[in-house]
Amino acid sequence: MAKTKTVFFCKNCGNESPKWIGHCPGCGAWNSYVEESVVVGKDSKSVKGSILPATKSKPTRVAEISSVKEARIDLCYEELNRVLGGGLVLGSLILLGGEPGIGKSTLLLQVALNVNDKKVLYVSGEESSQQIKMRAERIGVKNENCFILTETNTAEIIKHFEETKPDIVIIDSIQTLESPAIDATAGSISQIRETAAEMNKVAKAHHVPIFLIGHITKDGTIAGPKILEHIVDTVIQFEGDRHYGFRILRTVKNRFGSSSELGIFEMNATGLREVSNPSEILLSQREENVSGIAVAAMVEGLRPMMIETQALVSTAAYGTPQRSCTGFDTRRLNMLLAVLEKRAGFRLSAKDVFLNIAGGLRVDDPAIDLAVMAAILSSNEDIAISNRYAFAAEVGLSGEVRSVNRIEARIAEADKLGMEKIFVSKYNCRGLDTSKYNVEVVPLATIGELIKSL
Repeated sequence: MAKTKTVFFCKNCGNESPKWIGHCPGCGAWNSYVEESVVVGKDSKSVKGSILPATKSKPTRVAEISSVKEARIDLCYEELNRVLGGGLVLGSLILLGGEPGIGKSTLLLQVALNVNDKKVLYVSGEESSQQIKMRAERIGVKNENCFILTETNTAEIIKHFEETKPDIVIIDSIQTLESPAIDATAGSISQIRETAAEMNKVAKAHHVPIFLIGHITKDGTIAGPKILEHIVDTVIQFEGDRHYGFRILRTVKNRFGSSSELGIFEMNATGLREVSNPSEILLSQREENVSGIAVAAMVEGLRPMMIETQALVSTAAYGTPQRSCTGFDTRRLNMLLAVLEKRAGFRLSAKDVFLNIAGGLRVDDPAIDLAVMAAILSSNEDIAISNRYAFAAEVGLSGEVRSVNRIEARIAEADKLGMEKIFVSKYNCRGLDTSKYNVEVVPLATIGELIKSL
């Protein structure tokens, strides 16, 4: 006879405790335990018996294991293929997280309606079939083998899965699923952990890739226990400012490719359109040069991009000067301002400094340090920098211009966009063949040389 008991789970790592404790011994988090009701002694074989075939495994030497290249499915979107590492791997479990209304359901519905010659099962626990039909008509249906299922019970979903035998499964969302093996409400920690484990077994047993859409909390992390991100093969973050049309697809974890890839989409009336050349969009088209603007050559994953850094330096109207950043680390800006004041003699401590990365991007690449400094100096002296100049270097505390990785890709991107000059570290120029580029490569050793060159 099954009976219900109360246990406490850690929201971060899923660690279990019979009573509430303030400090989790598993992950070290404070005040992360929540109360859950679970069923003990319930036979769950009837629920999950058809998921995995009975197999026996034995230890095998590494040399005796045959190496097989994983087969991948083309999803008809180059941006999404790149983020996944070259396509969708059979039997993989992918978690797509993002804010409400950012376009997660729209993106995966577009994939389901456009992927060629593949049977797709779209399971929705949040929207009705009529709502999905309205969105599908707006997007345009190309794949006739797209099946819509409105269900939240995992036992029913698995039964329909075995009847339909799809090539791709999309579940919207993991927080709405509930397993009959767990006596808890949908979206609770125990339900998310159990339903994700069941979907993982289905994907691995039948070699069918499954997309899971996940909600995020107010601090930007994926809702539910941290073990959810450990179970899945790939975690993708879908982000962007709702005031801009751009949506950024960023890889957080990927067992089948690079975990630093980035894809860019643009939201319009008919859904999401992939942006193949983001540099031309992120650079503003202006008639005349304005002070305080510099172009940086950044790299996200394998993709080089030209972005615009905008700075405004003005006299502080109040006693304490302001330091404000959009899309850039404020502490990094304070460090660069201190270097300019100490090593170059510019008195910026009594001035307001505002910095913005155009296009709503969030940039962590240290190679844009030189462009940030150039924009700040341009605004401070009110002298415009040509929009045909690009910058790609890191700046150290002693004022030295440091080398960055993948400099050839950055120079090639500047050359492709018709730039006249690109300012780089002289340590990047060792063994670099600049004769194959039309853009002039200007080597710098210190920020003093940058000021003289400009």
